[in-house]
Amino acid sequence: MAEAGGANIEVAHHLNEHEHGEHGGTSKTKILEVFEAVVLALVAIATAWAGYQAAKWDSVQSLLYGRASKLRVEAQGKAGYATQIQLYNALTVSEWLKADAAGNTKLAELFERRLLPEIRPAFEAWKATDPIHNPNAPAGPAQMPQYHSATTEEAQKLDQEAAGVFEEGTQARERADQYVRVTVTLATVLLLAALSQRFRTTSIRTSLIILAFIVLLGPLWRILTLPRL
Repeated sequence: MAEAGGANIEVAHHLNEHEHGEHGGTSKTKILEVFEAVVLALVAIATAWAGYQAAKWDSVQSLLYGRASKLRVEAQGKAGYATQIQLYNALTVSEWLKADAAGNTKLAELFERRLLPEIRPAFEAWKATDPIHNPNAPAGPAQMPQYHSATTEEAQKLDQEAAGVFEEGTQARERADQYVRVTVTLATVLLLAALSQRFRTTSIRTSLIILAFIVLLGPLWRILTLPRL
């Protein structure tokens, strides 16, 4: 992207030198040359700025995509850890049920003590429903309103943050593309300026450079209105 902008600037500089080397004489020609020089100068400045902004937005995009990937990995790690915790609690509750149903109080108390702190409030509430004798009791503590998994919620939060950062990266890429499209339009202006200098007829040359200036207004407006860094 920056290379395209540099090519535009080099061409504008070359056309400016070519213009001063071949033309001169009448006052109308001199005024036309000044106008052409102004157009080429504006093209060079606008191209440099658009290329700079495109490169900056590209860098922001890369940083945001990298951060989003890191957050995704962290979210997956947290989700995997949460799954392990849930599996451990489920197996412990299952063994507790077996021991309690068999009347082995000591073994049941042992499994109960091994439950992780985050499931204890839900387990106590579920235990109060008498799950062994009550067919309408919930299937397990995880189905109770008191159940709360901080690790799962943290994984979800990281995943949502990653999605937001990725969207910001996509927007940054679109900004870079918009600035690249500006440099493409500026290349069209350079083409018109080059064509104007191929003609010695003042009217044709004037018409082409005016057309070039009109086309130039579009990218100049885009540069003024686009977000910048």
